[in-house]
Amino acid sequence: MASSISAANSKRPENPLKTARAVVSDLFTVRPWIYWTDFLVNLVLGFSACGVLLKMPSATWEWKAVAWVVSVITLYRVSLFMHEVCHLGKDEMRSFKIAWNIMAGIPMMLPSFFYETHREHHNTHHYGTEDDGEYLPLASGRFRDVFAFFAQVIYLPIITYFRHLVITPISFFIPSLRKWVLEHWSSFVINLSYKRKIRPNDPLKWWAAMEIGCHLRAATLAYMILSGVDPWYNALLIWSTASAILLMNHIRTLAAHRYKSGGAAMTLEGQLLDSIDLSARDPLTLILCPVGLRYHALHHMFPGMPYHNLGTAHRRLREQLPADHPYHSCVYPSIWAVLKELVGEIRRNRENLVPGTTKPAEEFESYRRAA
Repeated sequence: MASSISAANSKRPENPLKTARAVVSDLFTVRPWIYWTDFLVNLVLGFSACGVLLKMPSATWEWKAVAWVVSVITLYRVSLFMHEVCHLGKDEMRSFKIAWNIMAGIPMMLPSFFYETHREHHNTHHYGTEDDGEYLPLASGRFRDVFAFFAQVIYLPIITYFRHLVITPISFFIPSLRKWVLEHWSSFVINLSYKRKIRPNDPLKWWAAMEIGCHLRAATLAYMILSGVDPWYNALLIWSTASAILLMNHIRTLAAHRYKSGGAAMTLEGQLLDSIDLSARDPLTLILCPVGLRYHALHHMFPGMPYHNLGTAHRRLREQLPADHPYHSCVYPSIWAVLKELVGEIRRNRENLVPGTTKPAEEFESYRRAA
């Protein structure tokens, strides 16, 4: 195995990431009008559909079903702009960041600071380690780990709502609770044991302002239902919408990486080799992977590239990079191909279990070190 890896490495460009960047160097400019148009159109469609779903008792259940589907798809896309907000420069498109939080983040109780830990997912010291809240070693685990991963879509919307409604106001009066909430209950992650590091320069007042907005939103929803202004089943409709959005994101997340990290830090090329691009353009893939998220391997190579240029960059790289460039190995034909490989990895781990580890994980670690 080691000899074959060495042979493969000898054929690679000396610096494959530099080679790739030369091909796409003109694609890092953000076009604000694309962000604003995409965001606002989907926001209006999503909240209009929610209005039909929650505020029009005269609407038939058929129309409510259509409204539910539209609201899930459009608000899912709106919510994933949080990813772009996280990657924009500190002083880049400040008005968009503020507008996203006021118009979407707070109404959906998804404040953007909950996702700022995403930067650690790109850090070569954190990616794939216990300090990466967006990573689980699923490929070296068992099927029950995948089931537990998907079970999150059932209860996370509920505990997030409880956090904003009850825990947020209490935490402002109990410093120890406040610290614990910020560390353990203020990050959108899939590894629920993740502990967020609170740094001296973190904008705690700005975070608190967003949390107060989310609390008021949660309290308003509770009042509308408990007072009888809205029917009780609106709570179920809201939960089902949030759970469906989270389910879509979990499916997308499962197809974003190979999840073969053994827990050690990776180089940038190691991150690339553990990440995935999807070449499929069918409606389901486009819905599940909006805002450029079909190109997750490409995004890990160039996290500063705006989402609207990723498709162009992908096509250029596929056409112009040498055949032995590692980027080509990251392109899969569909989500189902990725999931099939993951299932196969888990099955092999069960069959070839070695005390303390698994054979596939060991092989990937060798590949990572070689990269």
